[in-house]
Amino acid sequence: MMIPPRAYTFIGLNGLRTLSIIGLLLVFSSNVVTLFHDVQAVNRFHTGEAAPDSATNATTADILNSDYITGSTVPNQPAGVFWAVLNRLLIITQVIVLLLSEIGWPAAFFNRFFPVLGDDFGLGALGIIECLLGAAILSHHVDLFSLVAAFFLFAIGCINMLAGLIFRQSAKTKRSITAWREHAKSALPTHIAGVDISPVVAAGPSLVSSVFKQDKATRAEDPGHGFGPEGEREAGRKGFRLSRPVASLLRH
Repeated sequence: MMIPPRAYTFIGLNGLRTLSIIGLLLVFSSNVVTLFHDVQAVNRFHTGEAAPDSATNATTADILNSDYITGSTVPNQPAGVFWAVLNRLLIITQVIVLLLSEIGWPAAFFNRFFPVLGDDFGLGALGIIECLLGAAILSHHVDLFSLVAAFFLFAIGCINMLAGLIFRQSAKTKRSITAWREHAKSALPTHIAGVDISPVVAAGPSLVSSVFKQDKATRAEDPGHGFGPEGEREAGRKGFRLSRPVASLLRH
């Protein structure tokens, strides 16, 4: 059985969506873990404790003058903790929004308030946001888990941008499961074993009703004169000749 080309597009785009969801989940998990470790490192920094993996010969002056708080991604500067935590929370929020967009719920909300992530736009905007998130994470020194997750999301974002350039605004429609089902219901066979079975288009009810209405109107305007004297006079006025049969007797 031959698979139509539309099926390959449907499978490919949904496979890309699955990878995109996996990448977003990995980035979400890695950012939650990083945020937890940053909070622990900041607490140790304020209490004067050393990080578990820090060198034993590090002096207090070196720790206080370092660019980052030891064992974290938090910069050692005024309000550094605030901006670091805010950055992680914003990344997590954006990942949640992209996850809901990939799942397609709620579609009406995205179509109205975030049109670039709605059904009427392609995958280009989604890919750009994923690349920005990956680049924002990779621009800092992170652990191995966060590094792999960010690389994976950045690669998926590049593929989404390429798919957006190829399929444009119809990408999300081509991968939609509901659109696929509607297309399958409306696709009826027109030929079986070389025989055309397409339905014959018949006259619509409006045409038939109009014909009957015209016929009734004509009858109402000309009711007729019957076969009596009035009918004979009308026939004479129109030039018709009337003849009577000759009376004859029956033969015995």
